[in-house]
Amino acid sequence: MVQKKRNNLKKKIFIKTFGCQMNEYDSNRILDITKKINYFPTTEKSEADCYIINTCHIREKATEKVFHDVGRVKKEYKNKKKPILIITGCVAQAEGDLILKKDRYVDAVIGPQSYQSINKIIKEIENKKDQHNITDFETIKKFDELKLVQNHNSNVSSFLTIQEGCDKFCKFCVVPYTRGPEYSRNFSEILNEADELIRNGSKEIILLGQNVNAYKDKNKRLSDIIFALEKKKDLIRIRYYTSHPKDMTKDLLDAHKECTKLMPLLHLPVQSGSDKILKSMNRKHNIKEYLKIIQILKEKNSRLKFASDFIIAYPGENENDFIKTCELMKRVKFINTYSFIFSPRPGTPASDMEIIDEKLAKKRLTTFQNIAENIKINYKKQLLNKIVKVLFENKMKKVKDKYFGRDEYQNPVIVDSKKNIIGQEKKVLIKKFSQHTIYGEIIDTGNFLAA
Repeated sequence: MVQKKRNNLKKKIFIKTFGCQMNEYDSNRILDITKKINYFPTTEKSEADCYIINTCHIREKATEKVFHDVGRVKKEYKNKKKPILIITGCVAQAEGDLILKKDRYVDAVIGPQSYQSINKIIKEIENKKDQHNITDFETIKKFDELKLVQNHNSNVSSFLTIQEGCDKFCKFCVVPYTRGPEYSRNFSEILNEADELIRNGSKEIILLGQNVNAYKDKNKRLSDIIFALEKKKDLIRIRYYTSHPKDMTKDLLDAHKECTKLMPLLHLPVQSGSDKILKSMNRKHNIKEYLKIIQILKEKNSRLKFASDFIIAYPGENENDFIKTCELMKRVKFINTYSFIFSPRPGTPASDMEIIDEKLAKKRLTTFQNIAENIKINYKKQLLNKIVKVLFENKMKKVKDKYFGRDEYQNPVIVDSKKNIIGQEKKVLIKKFSQHTIYGEIIDTGNFLAA
């Protein structure tokens, strides 16, 4: 009787999340799953009974940083009861054996396709204290089990994974080896989870996938999900990340014209402005094809703007290749870019290629980022004294009566308000901006959702 009572006591779980939006989605779902065994989320890592580090292999020296994080946990709990320590995510998938061998403080490594097994692993660790390496590619089983677990996420803007894995095999990318082949979730399951999120209060749903526009469930494509979400009464906004140029199908292009809730910002990674480098990367598209997609989209929706990813100083990139990348940046005028110096990932074909001199690589990155920043500043200048629609996500904690939201182009916006405007879309007059944030004032008293 005493033992049964002890097992029913609530315990606390803390998750430190790195990397992409899909990792954020995974962390939220882990919290949903572990509630079934009486583990409830805490923001105080020092009081956790179970401590999870959800890792990203895109990070430079990712495995090394995992060991640094484990060291921090050891220090935090030096004079306390050791928590169950689990490493999840892509580093767990790629380097699980190494992690367990190198540090016995880690109780388990669980790959991103296997976290539906986390409750079983936690209970086994509680009882036996064995180390576990669960890194099989069990994507179908994962989503079959997850559909039985309610999504409790109540954020105004919520992530929803619809597709995982990648079949493209870009030479620099570790995703095919850590997330496995492309897999698309069942269409009706996705809509059921979307309904859960909307009931929980979500006003924006961001559809996620390593190649989200490669989604295909029988005859259903990404556009079918978007059109279905368009009909959801209480949903205001739809976005999707991250797309591949090769999978920008006609039906998806048409959705950008026909779906009013689909936001007018498309994140479409290009990686380089040089066809030679794109071929070396095995990107499966060239610049002419990429620009054609941009042109078609602008013709369908003149409000569309674009964001992209760039790898600078990829092996073999000469000065002319770099200039072409800068020219592409100036031509498309991406309003948001993520640019990094090439960093080899163990196990990928590009990891064996000769890297460019570090000093030259840094110089090129600085040049490129200056161009990108100037384009972004000029874009923000055009927003001054303009009216934009902002969906407010939360109240700022350290500043009184200030609310944070994002406009249709994902720009962070801060306003003053005496009233609670969380979950409401408001018209905002833009007054000023900083490097990362736009400031404005609300000019309407209504709510677009109610209009």
